[in-house]
Amino acid sequence: MVRVVGPCRSRGKDIDFTMSNQDQTQGPVRPVGRRAKSRWRWWAVGLAGVTGLALGAVGVAASPAADALGRTLTAADDHGGDRGGDRGKRDAGKHDGGKRKHDDKGKDGKKGKDGEKSKGSEKKPTGIPVPCDADALIAQITLANARGGAVLDLAKDCTYLLTADIDGAGLPAITAPITLNGGKKTTIERAAAVDEFRIFTVDVGGDLTLNKLTVTGGQTDGDGGGILVNAGGALTTTHSTITRNISGGSGGGIANNGTTRVKYSTVDRNTAATEGGGIYSTGLLEVVKSHIDNNTVTNGGGGGISSATSTVTVKGGTISGNFANISALRVVGGIGTVTGTTFTNNTARSSGGGAARVESDGQLTMRKVNLTDNTASALGGALFVESESFAVVEDSIIKNNTNTLVAGGGGIYNAGQTVIRHTKIIGNQAPDIGGGIYNEGTISLFATKVVENIALTDGGGIFNAVAGTVNLNTATGTIVIKNRPNNCVNVPGCAG
Repeated sequence: MVRVVGPCRSRGKDIDFTMSNQDQTQGPVRPVGRRAKSRWRWWAVGLAGVTGLALGAVGVAASPAADALGRTLTAADDHGGDRGGDRGKRDAGKHDGGKRKHDDKGKDGKKGKDGEKSKGSEKKPTGIPVPCDADALIAQITLANARGGAVLDLAKDCTYLLTADIDGAGLPAITAPITLNGGKKTTIERAAAVDEFRIFTVDVGGDLTLNKLTVTGGQTDGDGGGILVNAGGALTTTHSTITRNISGGSGGGIANNGTTRVKYSTVDRNTAATEGGGIYSTGLLEVVKSHIDNNTVTNGGGGGISSATSTVTVKGGTISGNFANISALRVVGGIGTVTGTTFTNNTARSSGGGAARVESDGQLTMRKVNLTDNTASALGGALFVESESFAVVEDSIIKNNTNTLVAGGGGIYNAGQTVIRHTKIIGNQAPDIGGGIYNEGTISLFATKVVENIALTDGGGIFNAVAGTVNLNTATGTIVIKNRPNNCVNVPGCAG
């Protein structure tokens, strides 16, 4: 038994607090929980009151005891929160922590269904719709230039028929980043009975992107019948067609003096007077998985592409059916790289290199290409390498090409420096000498087959002129066989 006696401040009487140890031992054992803690707290509060009363009665300062008791109560509360506050924690998790955790999963888009759904349901941004009206298109391009660029969505099944000449083009010059998105049968065309002008001019600072569009009917006395890209401008075409445009200068379809990328597109049936029936470039040109077909140069070279003192890269696609005085691909004094492209049925009607020609210190590299069924009237039915120029051909096929009129080189004419690796030169024909190869420079063959080529006079496989050098490198697997009337003339190590 514990007996505590103290004064009652309210009435001035002593109060007798009696607590029995038996209260704590009798009765059933109760689990530790909220009720047990509640009784403990009431006991502690009562003890605090008694202590305060006793200290007050004897005139002793109470603050140290109160501080100690406060620390005891605080510790008890903390302890109770650890042992009995699980429900509170669960509630807090529901209203606060759990929500934050869910939001985090949804926010980064990587965890939880909500995050994945949100990420997958995002829609691509759309552009400004342009109704099927040429004046509306002109107005939107003008506004886009003024505002520093825009994405414009053109109408499907629509021909924007241009009738007015705006500084040499049917549309305002592009001076900002502008994207034109077309769709099924979206066409921009110059009307037939109006003044001559091209469709687009891209000026300094302009960056024009064409998606799923057809550009046709442009005609100009200058360069770029369809599109002119000036220095400092850029053009990208994707899944688009540049067709039936006419230039009185160079670049029937496109004339590029800046940066042009043609991707998954078709450039066909365009005409230029001097260079580049399909594309003429003095800047940076990249052509990816596109078709440069059936273009014409009336009095010059590069029926498909002409690149002058610049860089051209062609990957995949076709360069076929083009017609010019000189070659389908012409690289003049620059660098050309062609990978995985088919050249077929191209015609050079008055000079050499039916498929491709490199000249004026130019460099041309061709890998995994097919040069087949091309025709030149002189020197190199497929490939012409001029003196002081360089060519590399690897893993390719040069087959069934023809030099129809002058001298030799049904497949290749080389006056510069050429390296051929892992390539088949088969079934080419020349009217005089060098059915497969006619060489006046230096040519080296590695693991290359020169087979079944025909020359009417001499050197069915290879004809090497007096000043030329041919390195067969037979140890690598090069063979020259089954050519008519013979395999080689003036070639060391060749069986003849």
